[in-house]
Formats: sequence, structure tokens, C-alpha cells
Amino acid sequence: MRGEMNDFQKNKSKQTLLPCIPAGDDPPKESFSSRKKVPKLCGTNYPLSIAFIVVNEFCERFSYYGMKAVLTLYFLNFLHWDENLSTTIYHAFSGLSYFTPVIGALIADTWLGKFKTIISLSIVYVIGHVIKSVGVIPPVGDQTVHVALSMLGLCLIALGTGGIKPCVAAFGGDQFEEEHAKERSKFFSIFYLSINAGSLISTFVTPVLKGDVKCFGGDCYALAFGVPAALMAIALVVFISGSGMYKKNPPRGNILLEICKCIGFAIKNRLKNRSKQIPKREHWLDWASEKYSKQLITEIKMVTRVLFLFIPLPMFWALFDQQGSRWTLQATRMNTDFGGLVLQPDQMQFLNPLLILIFIPIFDVVLYPLISKCRFNFTPIKKMSVGMILAALAFAVAAIVEVKVNEATLPTLASKESLIQVLNLANEKVEVKIQGQDLSQQPTDAFQDPAKYSKLTLNDQQQTLEFELQSLGIVFTSKHTVEEKAVYSLIVYKSEGNLSSHLITDMENKPTKGQAAVRFINTLDQDVNITAGKVSVIRVSKNYSVSDYTNLDRGRYNKVKCKTGTGEFTLDLGLLDFGASYTIAITKNSTDTFQAHKTEDIPANNVHIAWQLPQYMLISAGEVMFSVTGLAFSYSQAPVSMKSVLQAGWLLTVAFGNVIVLIVAQAAPLEQWAEFVLFAALLFAVCIIFSIMGYFYVSMNPEDLIEKEENGEKSSSKNAISLVQQKSQL
Repeated sequence: MRGEMNDFQKNKSKQTLLPCIPAGDDPPKESFSSRKKVPKLCGTNYPLSIAFIVVNEFCERFSYYGMKAVLTLYFLNFLHWDENLSTTIYHAFSGLSYFTPVIGALIADTWLGKFKTIISLSIVYVIGHVIKSVGVIPPVGDQTVHVALSMLGLCLIALGTGGIKPCVAAFGGDQFEEEHAKERSKFFSIFYLSINAGSLISTFVTPVLKGDVKCFGGDCYALAFGVPAALMAIALVVFISGSGMYKKNPPRGNILLEICKCIGFAIKNRLKNRSKQIPKREHWLDWASEKYSKQLITEIKMVTRVLFLFIPLPMFWALFDQQGSRWTLQATRMNTDFGGLVLQPDQMQFLNPLLILIFIPIFDVVLYPLISKCRFNFTPIKKMSVGMILAALAFAVAAIVEVKVNEATLPTLASKESLIQVLNLANEKVEVKIQGQDLSQQPTDAFQDPAKYSKLTLNDQQQTLEFELQSLGIVFTSKHTVEEKAVYSLIVYKSEGNLSSHLITDMENKPTKGQAAVRFINTLDQDVNITAGKVSVIRVSKNYSVSDYTNLDRGRYNKVKCKTGTGEFTLDLGLLDFGASYTIAITKNSTDTFQAHKTEDIPANNVHIAWQLPQYMLISAGEVMFSVTGLAFSYSQAPVSMKSVLQAGWLLTVAFGNVIVLIVAQAAPLEQWAEFVLFAALLFAVCIIFSIMGYFYVSMNPEDLIEKEENGEKSSSKNAISLVQQKSQL
């Protein structure tokens, strides 16, 4: 392993600890940038160079989270994937973004160093954004081209963002002298604030760019992805601008490979000598001492101790990253109207970074000092455990909200059950009967809204039922085939003086995306072409024909244009609300006035999106205690030569968290509220395991531990020499 002494080590009055250098190698020369005087911020102990790093991080996080904020709905609305596939690809991308830090750490420590690695992979990052932005422009190609470009762009973005992750934070920490550890700790809080500031603005702005700006005849995803691409380019320029001020430590060799070789040799040597009468060694890694230096073994001990402690951590991220998938999909089925200000469902993600910006100073300035005054030793492990509990509570609250949201949908149907409602368009009172079924809830008067659906009990999975239609003492019969677990509307109307009926299939679930679903029944004797919202033409044939469902944005539709073969007219549809399903009958009264009779089949979203605020507050507070603490903890527990490796290990916990989401979603297809409860229970159980592991973990300064090991080795050598001298005297 190659290494070098930093300035703090050279200036220490106590014994200098030399790095581990393989035989035959010369120590690397110290770079000029690490020896020159570093400019400070306004006379403080903060290097001026961190300003460029913080601004770079702000722009990069704007780029990443801005693109990611609209990603799930892009899959749903633009690529027309279903919710499960959209969620799967979303978390696969998130997981890949946190697996690639290993690549970045290897490149930085083995080949290019942190500075050049950040620049190189940022270029890849920008290219990925450009490809992703081009891939959402409709004229570029068909669906296959859009999917191919999007997936290529996402892969490059994942490589870029993941590759620079372990380098940027560690590179910022490198700018500080060791005696300024307190300022370095504050830097991580500032660093995290910049992350959330970029995330806050982007998660609010990009959904607006997508939804409120129209291009190519629909939502402007090209702009929503293009702006983050521009911000990433700015991030690259800003970072390069500070080049002359950075302290750039050169790469230290293939540290990860050296670690693997050392661990492998220790295991092999231990197994080889297990049957021999050799004294036991204090630690299993000590079995590598025949080949590897004491310092390397000591540093690997520190890293493996922390990595072992990281094992339970992915469960937290499994919950945290669902803000952009499951929680966003939950928001699409809620009321997002704040008295005139209508939020996009994906805009709710801005709450997390906003709350982080509020919570971090409150926790650092008020909460933690107050706890300290109460003489409670609130260690990093305890903070992270509390963060886990808060995240679990957030998902418990999300489950309660999900149950309330689902109450606004149609009742759950068992086997051999169906639902039916009667739409009387006959201009006279009509009674409908089905043998053996209770239709008492259904109206008899013309154009009267049904109170609710009536349940049909079938003899088999499919059954043909006889319907009796009675008006003015005359009974008409008709037969219709009904299938189990389906929802129907029976349209009753008069044709040539006789009662007739159509059985049409209704929508069973709320429309996604926070839109309203509308279908039209044309009672006129000529075809009608309807223009509503973004939809150019909805064609409805004459004589009680029914159109397919069309999703429209929530809003008031007071002047909907309708065109027939003989003229045009307008209809007032009123408010089409969030998540509602409507059947609208186009009629003409005796004065030749056209009217729209609207029936709400599925109720509008009656749970306001503000009810998501408690779950966002809980998980954001949990993130401050878990993530900010863990980021600083993982840096503080790493030896100088392995900080990027341990940072990559920390980020890998996020990747495995997204893998957990994929496994649970695919292996346990539960109702959404039950899945939320499952995740909450799993995290609570993992928190107990982590707390037990943390109880036995002893936090130490890496330099002190190395010095202790070195002093122990020298003390042992002195004792051995003294013993030899005593024996020679005898």
C-alpha cells in the first residue's frame, strides 16, 4: 500500500507514524498543492476552497434530485409503464447510483486521485443528462428509441453521480488540517445543507417545468430534464474554477485490492495453521502479520469494524427512498388543492429538503446542546438508532394515510361478487329488478344520481342475468352477462317507444396522476366530436353509444366544444376533481338546448395531501439524526488512506436499501398499506439489532488507534530484547 504523511502528521511533536510502503518502493513525493498555504474564508479556519465544493454540490444535487423528482411520473405518463414497473426501474436506478461509488473510490484511490476522478466522471454525468433530455423529445423517435435513450442516459447518470459521491465529501474533508477537526465536522453539516438546498429547489421547480410548461403537445419533460442537465454542467465549471486552491492528495495505490489480499491471506493463514499448536492471536486479521505491515492490518481492522456496523443500515434507506416512488404514487390519489394553489403530486418531495434545512440548525444549535446539558451521552450510534425509529414511525403514519385514501375507492370484491349501478336516461320513472338481487339503492326517477353501487352475488365466475325494466305498468326484459369482481353501469333508455338497456363496464380504480377520468354517453341521433383540455377529439357515436374513458387534468370545464355533422355547441361539465371517475350523458331538451348530465362513479380524492406532512416530518427528522450523523461518523472512523473506501461503503448501504424495496415489492405483493406496515416493522426490528451492535462498538480516533498499535509493537520488542539480555547475563 502506498501512502504519504499529511501536514498534520509532519508537524506533530509526538512520534511521526510512517506510512506502510512495500519493499523496494520509495515514498511518494508530496504534491505542491498539499504543501502550499491554503487561503482561508474571512480569517476563519475554513479553507476558501470548500466554497467551490459546496456550490458544486448544490448544483449537482439540483441536477440529480430535479431529474429524479419527475422520473416516476415520466415512466407512467410518457413511457406508459404501469406502477409496478415504474417503481421497479426507479429503485433499480437509485440502487445503481449507489453501487457505482465503489467504482469512483477505486478510480480515485488507485489511478486519478479524487480531484481528477470528480472531473472525469462529472463529464460522463453531463453526457448522461444530455442523452436523457434528448430521449424525451417526441420527434426523436418511437417508443423503443425513447426507452433506449432513457435507459442509456440513466446508466451514465448513475455512473457519474455514484462515481463522484465518495470523492466529493472526502475531498472536502481533505481541505482541512487535522487540528481543525471541529470545523471539518461543521463542514459536513454545511455540505449536507447544500445537498438539501439543491434538492429543495429542484424538487419544487422541475415538476412545475414539466406540468405547467407545455411542449410537443403535452407535459414538457424535455425542459424538466434539460434544466438539471444545465445545472450539472454549471457544477462542473464551478468545481474546475477552484482548482488552484484545492489541496490535492495523490492516489495512494489500489487500496481496495490490497485490503482484499490482506483479508484473504489472513483467512488462508488461519485455516492453514488451525491444527498446529500455535498461540491464538488477539484478532483474526493478525494472521496476516507474516506478510503485511502492522499499520495496514490496523487500518483494515478499523474499516472492517465500521463496515460490520453498517450491515443493518440499508433498511433505513429502503424506507427513505420510497418518497420518490410509493409516496409520490400515494399523492396522486389525494387532493392537492391549497385554496387556489394546486401542487403537482411529485412536488410534495420538496418537503424533505425543506424540512432538512429547518431541522439541521435546530438540532445542532438547540436540540443536541439541550440533550448535552441534561448529561445524556447522545453518541452517534444512539442518534442513528433514534433516526431509524422516526423513519419507522413515518411509514406507520403513511399506512394510516393509505387506509384513509383507499376508503374513497370502491369496496373490495370477493369471488363471485360484482357491483352495478343504474343510469336511468329514459325520461320517465323506471324500476329495475334482477331476480335474487337487491337493487333497492338504485334510483327510479329519470336522470337521478345513484346513491351507490349495489352488490351482485353470482352463482359462478360468470353468469347471465335477466333484467326486468318496468315503466307505466309495462315490463320489458333483457339479458346481460356479468363476470365476478367487475363493476358495471346499466344504461336504461327508450328506443322506438320501448325500454332498452346497455350493460357497460366501469372503471374499478381511481385514475392515476391526480387526474379525472371521463366517459361520454351520446343520447343524440348524430355522432359527436368533443374537444376537452389537452385531448383534441373524443368521438362518441350516436344513439346511446359510450366512449372510452379519457383522463383529463383536474379543473373546471365550463365551455367544452362539441361538434356534430350539423353544427357546434358547448357543454358545461363543471369541476372534474382529483381522482374522480365520471359518466356524462349528452342530452337535448324540448327547447333544443344541449345539456350534460354528470354522474360521479368513483368519488373524488377526499383526503388532502397535507395529511402527508406528518410522515415527511418524521422521516426528515430521522434523516438528520441518521444520515448527517452517519456521514460524519464514517469519515471520522476511517484512516487517512481509506476515507474514500469507507465513504463508498456508507453509500453502498443506500444501494442495498433500494434492492430491499425491489425484493419486497416483487416477492410480497401486498396491499400498499400492508407493505408500509411491513417496512415499518422491519426497520424497527433492524433498529434493535443495530442498537445491540452499537452498544459493543467502541469509537476511536484512527490516528490514536494506529499510534497505540505502533507503541504496543515497540513495547513488545523492548520487552523481548530485555528478556534476551537478562538470559545472557545469567
